[in-house]
Amino acid sequence: MSTAAIIPAAGLGVRLGGEAPKAFREVGGESLLVHAVRGLRAATAADLICFVIAVPPGSEDVVLKLLEPYVGTATLQVVAGGTERTDSVRAALDLVPTEGIDCILVHDAARSFVPVAVIERVVAAVRSGAPAVVPVVPVTDTIKRVDPVGKVVDTPDRSALVAVQTPQGFEPSLLRRAHAAEGLGATDDAMLCERLGVTVQTVEGSEDAFKVTRPRDLILAESILAERRSS
Repeated sequence: MSTAAIIPAAGLGVRLGGEAPKAFREVGGESLLVHAVRGLRAATAADLICFVIAVPPGSEDVVLKLLEPYVGTATLQVVAGGTERTDSVRAALDLVPTEGIDCILVHDAARSFVPVAVIERVVAAVRSGAPAVVPVVPVTDTIKRVDPVGKVVDTPDRSALVAVQTPQGFEPSLLRRAHAAEGLGATDDAMLCERLGVTVQTVEGSEDAFKVTRPRDLILAESILAERRSS
């Protein structure tokens, strides 16, 4: 069996700034989206045979030409994304084949430098029977829960907290069922599965799988890329 990858890349990236949508911002002369696709392709154990990319409406043809050199023998489809992340994933999910796929990855283009080992851990966990899998890293900051006016309510035990990354992996029928339900307010696809009562499994993530969100994150991304190119 094989894996399909969905990349929601329709966000504008307001916090990152600049004129181009976030996924089109460049690191080392190439867009975050190109780095994300190349990284997924490098995970050979995942056996990726299909990419579906959700992009800002009107950019479909440009992105198709941009990414074709990087997908190898996998099929590539590009679709207009929606206003919310869940809208984009749902639009892409409609194009994923229903046969021959035993794992669907949903990966943020902004997490362009996730190590191959993390990708392969996620896929292996799905193929071992976990219906929903997320890579995570420990929370190192002290976290406070606050009320609507900013007063501290309590301080959760951070030993029981993790930060969630992508790619997140899913058994295909579960992901389709999760997106057929109400997706309002969901910040990731695992949350949709949780709402169905499905247990989400975690695997070890990586600091390199951080999300490019603000301008200074581009500096870190450049540093990681330079380190990898020199090794």
